[in-house]
Amino acid sequence: MRLKVNIGDIEFKNPIIGASGTVAYGKELAKHYDLSLLGGISVKGMTIEPRPGNTGTIYYPTPSGLMNSVGLKNPSAGYFVERIYPHLKQYDLNIIANAAGSTIEDYLKVIEQLNRTDLPIIELNISCPNVKEGGMAFGVKCETAREIVQASRSATDKHLMVKLSPNAENIQDMAVTCVEAGADSLSLINTISALAIDVHKKKAVFNNVTAGLSGPAIRPIALRMVRDVAQVVDVPIVGIGGIENYEHVLAFIMAGATAVQVGSANHDNPMVMPEIIKDLESYMQREGLQSLEEIRGII
Repeated sequence: MRLKVNIGDIEFKNPIIGASGTVAYGKELAKHYDLSLLGGISVKGMTIEPRPGNTGTIYYPTPSGLMNSVGLKNPSAGYFVERIYPHLKQYDLNIIANAAGSTIEDYLKVIEQLNRTDLPIIELNISCPNVKEGGMAFGVKCETAREIVQASRSATDKHLMVKLSPNAENIQDMAVTCVEAGADSLSLINTISALAIDVHKKKAVFNNVTAGLSGPAIRPIALRMVRDVAQVVDVPIVGIGGIENYEHVLAFIMAGATAVQVGSANHDNPMVMPEIIKDLESYMQREGLQSLEEIRGII
């Protein structure tokens, strides 16, 4: 009970959520432990049509981090609704569906599919490139973000979580815009655009040239952005970025987050999230804390 948190009116038994992409659909982690130990998982980003993903190098380790260029590989929202979600319902945790697309119409079609289920939360990935605006991500400029969040808000009664890009022109303005447009909560940050070069081949490591950087290297940036956003909005925030242990979780909560998503750390240690939950409980007992609300936003 000490670890219970609420994101809006949705209760989580603890603040630990598997981050989108890194936990796929939970099948691999379920070989190691009961997924019901977790507060929730955010499943792999889904699009209206199946996507094969990017070619060439997909993952590339870098000091204190991991670069990835998976490319939203997924079997489609319809497949998720029909074949994957029914299996996930056996677990006692909250399932968050990550919606993606290349146009606003794509997002709305994904949401239409997700509305057929009883899953509680849709996480809107606005870091996707907007093909109608020359490929710039939906989450860079406030005007574009407002348009897609408003359209998505009108398309569903589910809790709408918007995942913010660290590449936004101003993260505070972006957060306020998304909340004004109808976001019930915010998650941040998504991966940071980065570059790796193979000097021997004299070319970029990734076929797409740039890729997303995650892991411990981005944690200080994510913490700063979570605190910045917490100062200007009054909705739940889910912190993401380089979390590897319970102390990192506490740092995000002290910066203003209600819950966190654990991503890259799952690749190194598939037991990392249950270990964090156990250590968090021990910390709460040692400190005599009855609720995480006692320390949330104290920085």
